[in-house]
Amino acid sequence: MKIRKRYHLQKKKLKKVKEQLGNFSSLIQPKSMVEILESDLYDIILVNGKPLIMMIDSKPVPTLKGALELEITTNYVVVDMGAVKFVAKGADIMSPGITEADLNIKEGDFVIIVDETHKKPLAVGKSLISGQEMVENKEGKAIKTIHYIGDKIWNLVV
Repeated sequence: MKIRKRYHLQKKKLKKVKEQLGNFSSLIQPKSMVEILESDLYDIILVNGKPLIMMIDSKPVPTLKGALELEITTNYVVVDMGAVKFVAKGADIMSPGITEADLNIKEGDFVIIVDETHKKPLAVGKSLISGQEMVENKEGKAIKTIHYIGDKIWNLVV
């Protein structure tokens, strides 16, 4: 991943990002040093030097390191333990591997994929179907994986 620019986020832009994060806005605490890294992959928002948020299609989404710092209660999908090794290698999520999902997920939403046993974040993806369909469907792809454990964003050292 090539970094093109690094600069502090303006207050006006920071406020907009916090609003767009919604339930995940607690990632940016008051008095935090917030910078943006423009890269060839996604723009990454650093909070106190940690890559906690990535900008996808001008929308802020928590990275896995950001998700680890949160209690995930919305936009989550739980996969069974058989799917974990595939998800950790970047595979897209198929409906049969999903045991539970936030029923408020709509097609196109960004979701955090967690494992069944420990509820630890494994990947971040974009839903291809609704949360209800994810649980009900017995075949087909449900989520396009964007960021997973061990990828370039996970291994980013600033």
